[in-house]
Amino acid sequence: MELRNKTVSFITLGCKVNQYETDGMCHLLEQEGCIFVPEQEKADIAIVNTCAVTNIASRKSRQMLHRVKKKNPDVILIAAGCYIQNVEQVLRELPEVDIFLGNNQKRHIAEFLKLYQKRQDRQAHKIDINHTSEYEEFSCIGSSGHTRAFVKIQDGCNQFCSYCIIPYVRGRVRSRKPSDICAEAETLAARGYRELVLTGIHISSYGSDFETKCSLLTLLGKLHEIEGIERIRLGSLEPGIITEEFVKKVSDMPKVCPHFHLSLQSGCDATLKRMNRHYTTKQYKERCDLLRTYYSYPALTTDIIVGFPGETIREFEQTEKFLKELQFYEIHVFPYSIREGTNAAKLPEQVDGVEKKKRSERLLTLTKEQKKKFEQQFIGRKEQVLLEEQVMIEGHCYLIGHTMHYVKLAVLSENGRDDIGSVRGVIIKKRLNEEYLLADFS
Repeated sequence: MELRNKTVSFITLGCKVNQYETDGMCHLLEQEGCIFVPEQEKADIAIVNTCAVTNIASRKSRQMLHRVKKKNPDVILIAAGCYIQNVEQVLRELPEVDIFLGNNQKRHIAEFLKLYQKRQDRQAHKIDINHTSEYEEFSCIGSSGHTRAFVKIQDGCNQFCSYCIIPYVRGRVRSRKPSDICAEAETLAARGYRELVLTGIHISSYGSDFETKCSLLTLLGKLHEIEGIERIRLGSLEPGIITEEFVKKVSDMPKVCPHFHLSLQSGCDATLKRMNRHYTTKQYKERCDLLRTYYSYPALTTDIIVGFPGETIREFEQTEKFLKELQFYEIHVFPYSIREGTNAAKLPEQVDGVEKKKRSERLLTLTKEQKKKFEQQFIGRKEQVLLEEQVMIEGHCYLIGHTMHYVKLAVLSENGRDDIGSVRGVIIKKRLNEEYLLADFS
């Protein structure tokens, strides 16, 4: 059976790894001659790349699958990704799904679609993700019109934080070969991409599964040498990777953005212990101090879970005080969500939803204040901005982009869309609105 001229729509839920894998499936079906249509249009085939990081994410995945089939009963509906790793359960919950595609099976999407067309029977394709050492390799991807490319370098996690389902649905650490990563980066550079964002489930553990030593630091050194790539941005890091050797060597690589997302989750040591995090607040602060020793204005961002089981108001206030002390650029705040199958789901003293919301709002107010304070120090400075899109703001045409520190700028358009994709020098003038700082070309 042929897939040529079949119309396909994609819906991606969840993280940047999911988006990367969606792009990989899109590339494979493009090679088969499929035609892609927006998700709101009717299609012959619809793929929903699901998420399961929280119960809310799982519910959204179910709702999206129901919605797609209700809108288009004749569509071949594929549920892919983390949510469907528990196939036995979702087979019962989602009778409208035609093909279930687990993690490490997405690269076979064309093959499974052809099999479905031939047999017309419901299919579930899943491996035991917890007992594989194979990294799922996709062909080099990237689409026109974008200026920043995500490059997946590893999959899986060995940490087993007590609140997290990801090791169970993504499996153990599996690193991608450095040669494949560099080959993809070279192709992306040739296509005009100027910034790479290294992504994965736990990129700090990159290379730990290799027989021959190759760390994230080694990989960064290889990518730094690729001509045409002007920026390398790191995804979320574990604090433990921030050693003096790591920071010293990375700070000597000018292409690596001074933007470090160090996952914290709580500013209270007792809560961190219940979470099975492998550091203390003292150790975490030492890592932040180290980055600030080697960089003048490092953009430090983090994640916080509020209302973890047993978190008292005193423990929450310890977290709040710690966040004020560390002065992050951005704090991503998540109310704790019970995830069946994790150790935290069994813990006593679950925090009331209303209280979790109150605590979340306090931290969201704090991060708004800290974000403005961080951005204020760049006013009057010369920076380099990667121009990414054109927007209208109050009747004026601006080009929007990010600095190396991921500060979002608006620049009055000189050449319109012709400048998109270029890295330009600017002088930051003032705050334009809540979202952007205003800059002029220098």
